[in-house]
Amino acid sequence: MYPVITASVPLLEPPGWAVAQRGLFDLLDQAWRQFARDYTGPDGRLTYHGRLSSRDGVDDFYESFFNWPQLYLLGGADDLLGESERHWHGVTAQLTELGMLSDEFERGYDWFHQGESLLLLYFLCMAAPERWQERALRFADLYVDPAHGNYDPERRIITRPHNGSDATRTGLFDGDWYPWLPSEAETYGFPLNWLLPPGVDEPPRDRDPRLGREMTERLGVGDTAVNLAVAGLVHNALLLSGDRKYRDWIAEYVGAWRERAAGGILPDNVAPDGTVGGLLDGRWYGGHYGWSWPHGWYSVGHAAIIAAVAAVEATGDESHLDLVRPALDAVIANGKTIAFSDADSSLRSKWTVQLGEDVDVPTLHVPFRHDDRGWFDFNPMLMAVPTALWHHSAADGDRERLDRLRAAGGHDWRTVRPFRSKEEAGHEEPWLAYLSGDNPDYPERILAAAQAQVRHRLARMARYRDQEVPEADIHLWQQSNPVVTEALVQLTWGAPQVIYNGGLPQARVRYYDGDTRRPGLPPAVAALVRGIDPEATVVELVNLDGRQRRTVIVQAGAFAEHTIHTVRHTACHDDSWIGGLYDYGHGQPQVIEESLPVDGPWLAVELPASTRIRLTLRLTLRDNAASYRTPFDVRRSTWHEP
Repeated sequence: MYPVITASVPLLEPPGWAVAQRGLFDLLDQAWRQFARDYTGPDGRLTYHGRLSSRDGVDDFYESFFNWPQLYLLGGADDLLGESERHWHGVTAQLTELGMLSDEFERGYDWFHQGESLLLLYFLCMAAPERWQERALRFADLYVDPAHGNYDPERRIITRPHNGSDATRTGLFDGDWYPWLPSEAETYGFPLNWLLPPGVDEPPRDRDPRLGREMTERLGVGDTAVNLAVAGLVHNALLLSGDRKYRDWIAEYVGAWRERAAGGILPDNVAPDGTVGGLLDGRWYGGHYGWSWPHGWYSVGHAAIIAAVAAVEATGDESHLDLVRPALDAVIANGKTIAFSDADSSLRSKWTVQLGEDVDVPTLHVPFRHDDRGWFDFNPMLMAVPTALWHHSAADGDRERLDRLRAAGGHDWRTVRPFRSKEEAGHEEPWLAYLSGDNPDYPERILAAAQAQVRHRLARMARYRDQEVPEADIHLWQQSNPVVTEALVQLTWGAPQVIYNGGLPQARVRYYDGDTRRPGLPPAVAALVRGIDPEATVVELVNLDGRQRRTVIVQAGAFAEHTIHTVRHTACHDDSWIGGLYDYGHGQPQVIEESLPVDGPWLAVELPASTRIRLTLRLTLRDNAASYRTPFDVRRSTWHEP
């Protein structure tokens, strides 16, 4: 079905990155098992005896396991997939009992949080599509089929910001006024802040028009930009089924938002009649989880890149990426060079750990939010969006934007710090510096940082495992989840970590174990992607096992959407390096390069014991139909189906 290369370069001194990578796999295998013992019950649910008093909370339960099946896809233990499925089912039953789900799906909530909830499902679909297809299509149909009440095909809008399986759930909260905590008000301010004239004393919460009827009537209906993350759910259904109705829906809905942006900054709100700003006195900003409140670019940018990538995959039209670029360039253009310690950031806990000692170093800060005052809430550039954009497009302009951001940065992009953000990301800068060729020690340093993250989480688990979890502290589980995958995604897939608020994974290459016919690297095999240019995507494979042969199938793209045209690979056919019987040492292996045509998304590599190989792949991006098909069940004739 696909070409086979047999590695022949001997592995004499295992590279440090390869040993460290396999060591991380081993530690992670211990860690997720310990988390399951400490925090979950027999059916996989989390140990929690309280209730949930608001619409918030579903994401916090699922997020605790979001990257477990991702670790399986990378090469984690064989039983990790089944355990991940068990936890999904257990948590789903638990949340149903708590009144949060209907028919296994969120009753109605914003898509900043729903996107987080669904990452676990998306990775399960990728790992076991035949078991998850029916459920995933049923979820997508909640939006694609207007009969469910979430989508208005005439106006091409999702009908309300809180949406899901319960069409009767309206508005943004249950009760007469939004249950805004004082700490949240201090951090994010209030929505609809223009309703109170300047200088007016703040009214009591239960009589504040910004948090009661006005909020319900102006923000609780119509569409909002964060709903663009629904495109990830529908994209997942398209990958599973190939059904054209999912392709058409993505094109229609994302296309409508592109028209509203009209080549400029993406607005964040659409009234029920289809007009931008129709409920906000003409403002293009101010929608729920939009530009003004509470997170701005942090929520709008993530939703936009999720939708743009889904639309490109669905239609083949690369111009859908222009849904993202104008807004991204606008926040950069309105940036300023200051120290983070002088910024008005609403995300201080995120950046304090990520910047470390550089919090006082002047660097480019961009505004995340906009309201009647103009741009505000300045933060260092959140690199997830521009990195995912360039990784997907491989366009010169998107690469040049990254170079400009680095030049404008006052901190050293090569620095690696051992932190684990909520998104399990944040190390894009040193990875990009590595790909640029000036951070050669990055693989070893990011793997060491990953080990530190896991061991820190294990210590936290030990501290809190016997404590009852109150509702206010349900973030404990995701704060204790010891599975870290960012380093492995970067180094083995050649990709940034998944967009956390509902994206589907990106990968320049992915792997299957050819002997066990499952996704992921085989045991004892390590992989390192050294470059991801389409003309020269460079991958190293190492078999650390001194006795057993392994077979790796290299796949081009997360969804076999790319084509490998040719591969150049290292070889050593001269065994004179072994020397004679009475030699006390060995010679230097004579390594040459050979070339082979592939013309498909898969390439098999046989790795005899203690061998290594470097592959230089010439790729064409996205010229195959993206799907969850595997190299074990697809005929060559299906590779290029539209």
